[in-house]
Amino acid sequence: MATAPREAENAIALEEIHMEKKESPKGQKTFTVEEAVETIGFGRFHIVLFLIMGSTGVAEAMEIMLIAVVSPPIRCEWQLQDWQVALVTTMVFFGYMVFSIVLGLLADRYGRWKILLLSFLWAAYFSLLTSFAPSYIWFVFLRAMVGGGVSGHAQGLIIKTEFLPTKYRGYMLPLSQVFWLAGSLLIIGLASVVNPTIGWRWLIRIASIPGILLILAFKFIPESARYNVSMGNMGAALATLQRIAKMNGAAMPEGELREPAEERRGRFKDLMHPKYLRTTLQIWIIWLGIAFAYYGVILASTELLERDLVCGSAAPPVQDSGDDSEESHSPCHCHFFGPTAYQTMIISTAGEIALNPLNILVINLLGRRLSLCITMGCTALFFLLLNICTSSAGTVGFLFVLRALVSANFNTIYIYTAEVYPTTMRALGMGTSGSLCRVGAMVAPFISQVLMSASFTGALCLFSSVCVVCAISAVTLPIETKGRALQ
Repeated sequence: MATAPREAENAIALEEIHMEKKESPKGQKTFTVEEAVETIGFGRFHIVLFLIMGSTGVAEAMEIMLIAVVSPPIRCEWQLQDWQVALVTTMVFFGYMVFSIVLGLLADRYGRWKILLLSFLWAAYFSLLTSFAPSYIWFVFLRAMVGGGVSGHAQGLIIKTEFLPTKYRGYMLPLSQVFWLAGSLLIIGLASVVNPTIGWRWLIRIASIPGILLILAFKFIPESARYNVSMGNMGAALATLQRIAKMNGAAMPEGELREPAEERRGRFKDLMHPKYLRTTLQIWIIWLGIAFAYYGVILASTELLERDLVCGSAAPPVQDSGDDSEESHSPCHCHFFGPTAYQTMIISTAGEIALNPLNILVINLLGRRLSLCITMGCTALFFLLLNICTSSAGTVGFLFVLRALVSANFNTIYIYTAEVYPTTMRALGMGTSGSLCRVGAMVAPFISQVLMSASFTGALCLFSSVCVVCAISAVTLPIETKGRALQ
């Protein structure tokens, strides 16, 4: 009878977190990577790691949020209908979904660092090609390829997770949201200046620059010591740990690094092992729902503002100045963003950092499961509150809080997923979760931009219901990873 994979057994049984030490024939002391990471502690290396790997969020945010700010000009240039504009976003996340699983498998076999570098090269190359797209079809295809490259950026989070001591993970990982916020605000600010002047093609070229610069910075970050040990490469792992200890001004543990190499890497069927099955399925549901809510809020912002302008005034909604042209009455609704639209996007996007300090506190006090349940429940409530007729200022306030809540949801589930799986399966677990996440993102445009036009209340109730399901899934997760050592 086939035995369960050893890594699967260790993932669930909390009492088996620390692997048994092996004494050498001479009785020499030994230590594991986990013990070395905890002994070395937090220091200068981790600050550099946080800045470089965290900055991957800037590049990712700029590439993902780019679609929201180039949709108006490409709609006008190629005379696109609503479903065609929505399809662009869907195909970006389709590419992300497909490549997320593939790159996760490759990262567990060939290393996190190599796949991260490959993903940045891939994304930068196809992003630049997108700026020369001669037609709508080419634009959709090339952006789908960009989505595939961006899916590999999650390896930056995995590298950070595997180098951070246990007690710092709950504080440092949520702070990475600052980089995503910076990227989102940067692309919106650039769009407000570049789109009306030199055009959307130059905006895409400029947005590729941060990703290209980060490629040059990756040489300062080593491969994960946990990964090297799991592959049996003790020399590389020890050299990395010694380098970290030197940078931090800390001492290494006494003895010899000794940890048995894994005989095989994580496989998809390991995620479906009875000991993982419930955890994996519930994580997938949560990832899908969070992405559905997050991108639903972003894409629905324009619809929400237009409705509340009507609610707050007896006058019909007015267009931005200069929009009373033949294009504004075309079947394709050709309409460029004005200063007010960009300002609203900036304000609502800034909400993503509003609850970050509170989110960090709650994650570390109440744990990952309860924290996620609370924020998902609040997200469901605020979706329902958007049904209230109010002024544009009131709607911007609701959007501000919603962006803060959905951002907190992402923070928590990223941490939980990275902590719950062992090293041999961590990238695969993140990759498959990220893939399901993009399914939610693929559906969101058609709810926010199509269904909402037909039934405003129905669309908001659908978003709220999904968040309630995610809240229940979160609080019933079988494992709490707060204070738990990485395996």
